[in-house]
Amino acid sequence: MSENLTREAIKSQVERLEYRNLAFIDGRFVPASSGETLETLNPATGECLTRVAACDSADVDLAVQAARRAFEAGVWSGLAPAERKATMQRFADLIEEHCLELAVLESLEAGKPISECFNVDIPDTANTIRWHAEAVDKLYDAVAPTAKGVVATVTREPIGVVGAVLPWNFPAMMAGWKLGPALATGNSVVLKPAELTSLSTLRLAELAHEAGIPAGVLNVVPGLGHVAGKAIGLHPDIDLVAFTGSTEIGRRFLEYSAASNLKRIVLECGGKNPQVVMPDVSDLKTVADNVLAAAFWNMGENCSAGSRLIVHRSIKDDLIDELQRQLDEEWVTGDPLDPDINLGALIEKDHMDKVLGHIERAKADGLTLVTGGVRLREENGGYFVAPTVFDNVPPDAAVARDEIFGPVLAIIPFDTEEEAITIANDTCYGLAASLWSDDLNTVHRMAAAIRAGTVSVNCFSEGDITTPFGGYKQSGFGGRDKSVFAHDQYCELKTTWIQLS
Repeated sequence: MSENLTREAIKSQVERLEYRNLAFIDGRFVPASSGETLETLNPATGECLTRVAACDSADVDLAVQAARRAFEAGVWSGLAPAERKATMQRFADLIEEHCLELAVLESLEAGKPISECFNVDIPDTANTIRWHAEAVDKLYDAVAPTAKGVVATVTREPIGVVGAVLPWNFPAMMAGWKLGPALATGNSVVLKPAELTSLSTLRLAELAHEAGIPAGVLNVVPGLGHVAGKAIGLHPDIDLVAFTGSTEIGRRFLEYSAASNLKRIVLECGGKNPQVVMPDVSDLKTVADNVLAAAFWNMGENCSAGSRLIVHRSIKDDLIDELQRQLDEEWVTGDPLDPDINLGALIEKDHMDKVLGHIERAKADGLTLVTGGVRLREENGGYFVAPTVFDNVPPDAAVARDEIFGPVLAIIPFDTEEEAITIANDTCYGLAASLWSDDLNTVHRMAAAIRAGTVSVNCFSEGDITTPFGGYKQSGFGGRDKSVFAHDQYCELKTTWIQLS
């Protein structure tokens, strides 16, 4: 990743780009059995990039068969952890070598700023694969403290065939979050990217095969969620499904599990995440910088987006002034392939219309619009929405309760600490939260009281690869992404009880 992210380098990469647009099953690219394809659009222009194989249940079945054959043959599951580690490290190296190519694919297909794809998303993907590879030969199993005359071992075994169903907002990164622990622990994987963003994931599968991951161990089946995703959820020979996406679809995977083979389900779902700012904070500039990052990073298309700013009434107006100043001076919306912009396009027209609908409803409800609230760059045919802020939002307003998944921030004033905690927890979600205070006692007290899987203090953060990521309440189910804790959910736990003579 030594290339400079220049306009010339980006232009050159775009000109020589090759789209992998077929399914990847049993080590090779193949068309969908039906011959059907899906259109993949560039959200910045509305133009078609390519057509991608539209897999259905027949293709999912072929992928599962390949994954099961590979698993039972032990070509991956039977390797020593150190051997899997070496191959996964080569995979991570190849991701880094192709960083610009992968970043351009993601920027074109998802409307994401190229600078974030190149500097954050793709390096994070490589780091995640490498980290889990490094961890796998350092995790020990156990011997139970039994009576004399008995030896009882407790060992982890790979669960088998894993189905991974990904969202469209961080395609490669979310692939890494699933593939890292699933592959490191010895499983085979059938992965379905979001139908809107398949291209970088298909390229990752090719790089994994090039790195030496055997045929059948990693399969990618692009297609519609209600077709290919449903087929994964209902397949009787898939042992676990790991899903990141909306809570609504997460519920369906639980239903699919109950209707099929009671496969294990791991969900990372939505969020309506609070950012709580106490009156004792001394540096409003830093607070505002982080608040805007939490609300508008990736155009607000982020499950951990801090879309509710719960701020003490005494400092609210001063904080709003600083937010407006930074938005005006530092937040630029434009062509996602421009390395100098930090706000790109929303993923598709339907989603843009949904976001704008939320904004129009908030206006109709009489909420105070501070900034934004309009579509941008319509003349280019893309799906851009200005970063939008509403002030004095009642906690029960739709804009303060619904996961909009766009660049919309609701500011909710409070007067007491107890009120702030009540507002923060008054949601069906519990994925993430941010808390701002200069008082250590306040920080400890409030961080413990906020019901969220990750609470960042005096910053906006999801943690790093060493910390588990997932949610309380309807934000998660069955496990966590990232960290060594992610390995356990892809394993079965076996007790071997040996009676000594």
